[in-house]
Amino acid sequence: MGFAEAPVLENAHVRLEQLTRAHEPDLAAAAGAGDLWEKAWYTSVPRPDAVAAEIDRRLGLQAEGRMAPWAIFDLASGRAVGMTTYMNIDEANRRVEIGSTWMGYAAQGTRVNPAAKLLLLARAFDDLNCIAVEFRTHAANAQSRAAIAKLGATQDGILRKHQIWGDGFRDTVVFSILDTEWPEARAGLEARLEG
Repeated sequence: MGFAEAPVLENAHVRLEQLTRAHEPDLAAAAGAGDLWEKAWYTSVPRPDAVAAEIDRRLGLQAEGRMAPWAIFDLASGRAVGMTTYMNIDEANRRVEIGSTWMGYAAQGTRVNPAAKLLLLARAFDDLNCIAVEFRTHAANAQSRAAIAKLGATQDGILRKHQIWGDGFRDTVVFSILDTEWPEARAGLEARLEG
């Protein structure tokens, strides 16, 4: 499967596991806590009763070689707290996008996100020899934009009216980290996790 494989990745804070239906109870609880699925309109958090369908959708894309889906397992809580993926896989050009990521409120603002991103970026650059890793987010998602920039990513631009979104449109902000920028980005993430 190459880039679409989702091996276990682990550090002191998180374990990324191949997404399976076994993660459904934890993920449904994370999506339902505080009505995250409803309040986070700028991203794609499934309704608690739709988590199984979202897992199946992601696994279907993985079977087609188009996505590598992981469950984000917070080692401190001992629970799966969200999902993340490699998507828009372009193996020929050695590029992936880290996206379709969401985490329950309890994991937000903790070390979970930077720890997970460190694992995903290390796999992309060190194991898969990627030359670029992209991140995309809704232009209105200030929290996500700030978190992506804090990873050491550079904003490449905004795709205006990129997607039909509800009754309107989504402008998509595109960021990337290049292979030449990875050492500095890695050092920044490691320093954040040590602090």
